[in-house]
Amino acid sequence: MSAAEPVTLPQVKQRSAALSVFSNSGLILLKVIAGTVTGSVAILTEAVHSSIDLVASIVAFLSVRKSDEPADEEHRYGHEKIENLSAAIEGMLILVGSAAIAFQAIRRLIRGGEVHTVGLGIAIVAFSIVVNIVVSGVLGRNAKRSDSPALEGDAAHLRTDALSSFGVLIALVLVKLTGAQWLDPVVALVVSAAIVVTGIRLLTRSSQVLVDHSLPADEVDAIRNAIEAFGPRGVVGYHELRTRSAGSRRYVDLHVQFRAGTSLESAHRTAHELQDVIAAKLAGSDVLIHLEPEDRVRPGEVLAPLPQSGAQRPASRAPRPKSG
Repeated sequence: MSAAEPVTLPQVKQRSAALSVFSNSGLILLKVIAGTVTGSVAILTEAVHSSIDLVASIVAFLSVRKSDEPADEEHRYGHEKIENLSAAIEGMLILVGSAAIAFQAIRRLIRGGEVHTVGLGIAIVAFSIVVNIVVSGVLGRNAKRSDSPALEGDAAHLRTDALSSFGVLIALVLVKLTGAQWLDPVVALVVSAAIVVTGIRLLTRSSQVLVDHSLPADEVDAIRNAIEAFGPRGVVGYHELRTRSAGSRRYVDLHVQFRAGTSLESAHRTAHELQDVIAAKLAGSDVLIHLEPEDRVRPGEVLAPLPQSGAQRPASRAPRPKSG
């Protein structure tokens, strides 16, 4: 029997997103039943939260399928940013979900109400916590493995669902032990405030990518170190270093100056080797290098002494990359 075909990263992302859709669909049904039977506003708001999770999971599933499509005539840089757009949508949905939970909790505090059949509610909420922790763990690991913002957003969404469910579980237990019905909406209100933080964090992170925010400082430093290591190979300076990301893809472009007398063939070969080194340091990177002669070097961009100057000039880093 032949060995099984290895699972590719696109398949990992798609299967993880499908798992999230499946788990959320089941949890919505359970929470609606439990909320209706017990009369708990906290459980019903949890059902609303899971419904938003389901929409987010569907968005993530569609985005990871689309983002892996190759570049075409209308999208020459590919479709990776669709994942970041998906993460932004999930961040907004988390905020919407927290607002829905807060609304229901405040209405229950004003109008009053009673939670009954608490044992059933506790069992279903506890089960949903376990499911969300397991599924979010799977999504989180696969998000790191595939560097997928969409899966990362979906995992964060499920973690907030588990957090809110845990708050609801505590409320139900306290209601059962003390009979204090007001605890049900109060805990729901506290949980809604807590998950706002996750939504804002996710929305901020994805928005940075959508506006072409540069790569993290440690990754930019790794690029600079790789460039400067090519000083003995004829590289005398560099500038216009620009970086950005899209989905799991990183884009780097820069201008590199070569020592006078370097042939075009040699400079081209060295540039390709530099591209390979940067790509090895940053997985999934696309590196574009523009070749320039030594006389284009400007003060502050020098990596090696200029022969025509007749004096040793100190090596220095190029200026920080320009925004955009």
